[in-house]
Amino acid sequence: MIDRYISYIRDVRRYSPRTQALYAAALNDFAEWCGGEPDLIPSRIREYEAHLIDTGFKARTVHLHMSALSGLCNFLVKTGEMKSNPVRTVRRPKMEKRLPEYYTEKAMDAYLEATKADAGQDTLDLLLQLGPSDKTAVELYRRRLRRLIISLLYGTGIRRAELIGLKVGSIDMSRHTLRVRGKGDKMREIPLILSLSQEISLYLQAASSMAGGARPSDAPLLITEKGRSLYPEYVDRAVKAELQGREGITGRKSPHVLRHSLATALLDEGADLNAIKEMLGHESLAATEVYTHNSIERLKAQYINAHPRAKKQDSHD
Repeated sequence: MIDRYISYIRDVRRYSPRTQALYAAALNDFAEWCGGEPDLIPSRIREYEAHLIDTGFKARTVHLHMSALSGLCNFLVKTGEMKSNPVRTVRRPKMEKRLPEYYTEKAMDAYLEATKADAGQDTLDLLLQLGPSDKTAVELYRRRLRRLIISLLYGTGIRRAELIGLKVGSIDMSRHTLRVRGKGDKMREIPLILSLSQEISLYLQAASSMAGGARPSDAPLLITEKGRSLYPEYVDRAVKAELQGREGITGRKSPHVLRHSLATALLDEGADLNAIKEMLGHESLAATEVYTHNSIERLKAQYINAHPRAKKQDSHD
């Protein structure tokens, strides 16, 4: 039962490998707690939730386990093996709302300006001249690839798994658009600013050199210097290596924070919430609305700092 569901979210729903692993671990834990097969009735699910809370799990982790169980039940309803989802009758613990982390537009502009040469024509010409076996060329390629990983994540707001899944044919240079296969196998099209289109075009020349020739449209867009597809850990390490120690970039260095950063910047510039929703590939507007809280919190801070009554109150304290 669990294996069938994990195969379903992998092959049909196209959940990320990390989500697959987390859901599998949560469901197997529930099955083990039940003594073998999952006992999918409301009373047992409530007991299991209480067990998780008593064990010391945080509310967010309890929600993850409940979400995995709910997903399994929805799958069994879909296949006709259950009449309804019992998890829906179970009240979940309250979670403390966390604002999405983000990097400021100023900090990201500074990073992109500082690394501009890594993505430029001069370093590409040197790489092509040296050839793929040269150590300097390999280092130039690595820096170009890491920079493009940042540029794509921040410039389009795509997820890490979506980045890895990009193909050479995903790019339409004539229209400056990017086709992305997202969650649930849904396709969406994202506009590319001219500078990002140009960076991708130069990168493709470098990648062809490293791979030993032109690559077909169904080949991975981003490859290592050895011509292999990227993988999650590679992307994570690239983001950390590029952003570590950069002025103004604090907190976690992760692909998802870059996604948050674009969404926050777009909202600050007055972009329509529905347009951002479509760009990010969110299923509901509620998932996009969370980014408005960042803007509101900054507005509150500016308001308090600038308000004449707040200043007078501070002087009396």
